Amino acid sequence: MLIHFLIYYFNEKFRYIYTLKSEIFVKKFFIIFFIFFSSLVSRANYILIPMDETQKNHLKAYGIAYYTLQQDVEVSWLLNYKGGSFMIKFADLLEKECIIRGITYDIIADVQAATILNEISDPEVNMDEVKLQKAPKIAVYSPPNKEPWDDAVTLALKYAEIPYDVVYDNEVLDGKLPLYDWLHMHHEDFTGQYGKFWSVYHNAAWYKEDVALNEDLARKHGFNKVSELKLAVVKKIRDFVAGGGYLFSMCSAPDSFDVALAADGVDICETMFDGDPMDPDAQNKLNYDNCFAFTNFKISKNPYEYEISTIDVTQTRKVTVANDFFSLFDFSAKWDQVPTMLCQDHETVIKGFMGQTTAFNKDQVKSNVLIMGENKAAGEAKYIHGEYGKGTWTFLGGHDPEDYQHLVGDPPTDLNLFPNSPGYRLILNNVLFPAAKKKKQKT
Repeated sequence: MLIHFLIYYFNEKFRYIYTLKSEIFVKKFFIIFFIFFSSLVSRANYILIPMDETQKNHLKAYGIAYYTLQQDVEVSWLLNYKGGSFMIKFADLLEKECIIRGITYDIIADVQAATILNEISDPEVNMDEVKLQKAPKIAVYSPPNKEPWDDAVTLALKYAEIPYDVVYDNEVLDGKLPLYDWLHMHHEDFTGQYGKFWSVYHNAAWYKEDVALNEDLARKHGFNKVSELKLAVVKKIRDFVAGGGYLFSMCSAPDSFDVALAADGVDICETMFDGDPMDPDAQNKLNYDNCFAFTNFKISKNPYEYEISTIDVTQTRKVTVANDFFSLFDFSAKWDQVPTMLCQDHETVIKGFMGQTTAFNKDQVKSNVLIMGENKAAGEAKYIHGEYGKGTWTFLGGHDPEDYQHLVGDPPTDLNLFPNSPGYRLILNNVLFPAAKKKKQKT
């Protein structure tokens, strides 16, 4: 109807213009014409980035959301709407970025945006809108030396084009963490046992380099042992969270972090790691109250065992590639916004992936910890979350969501091959989480 009207309208106007031969009228007409079409275009006031199966590049979409926040433009995160879509006030710059980065998007008018928000606000539907307001400042705890493995979080950040700083023991002990909103702990062994790689790799150049680096750092900061250095780092990270920081961690870092806290003041390292024997009564001296997430675990006393504690299920699980999946819980978007944000995905059943710490023994997860993803049949918690002080932490088991069994020396995953990875989406949910405006608690 609109097209027919315009054709008729223009024909009549041009006939009238030709008849009058009025230069002034022609000028006025084209001004009206410009205003009319400008008003049509201006109604397309929002960019909607769907995050369901229609999205060509889910991971890059997180980068656009972050980029938008860097421009001091608010982002609406539409929880459970088309896989957790983003809606942004229209701007030419943002549209161009979507095109450059290969992201699926739609330009919608004010009335369409209002309709979506009205649908989401319905108390009968499990959806909600969260306002993202400020780009979080991101730090990745990672050693300066080159190690023979990659880190899924840094891969995700680079691919999504989200900037971050690298920090390590010097920066942490020098009090730099409060400069950041969000911290990721790289593949790390905070117990001072170098990942228990000694039995297989003690003659490898990278292992010797890692030992030398950490021993030098320990001496620099006045510690006699690397385990003492790492405990001091762990306490600084704990204080960062207590002060309101957001902590995310994968693979060996989550359980070694808690084991280090539990072993505060207890020698759990054998001679090849710190020059003297382990305390023979170390197990009985552990203090589980110090831990963020885990309790009643047993430490591994065997230096030849590629394991830190019984928190990890890698050596005990009866799961194969064929049945290795974990399911995300469905939380109430209106009442439980935090876990809902962290679980936004276009898939709710996600293929598992191994690591030095593959998943967490559910029997050793504290009762106040929120389990967000699990393999129920196997008794494994894969994705967990909790609060500490004013801050929060999230632990995800496994090393790389798109490399089932990543081995030492394997090449990094090329995320160009996995732009829609549901596992990597969990990582990037955590990156955006600190940007969310805190919602008033409903009464």
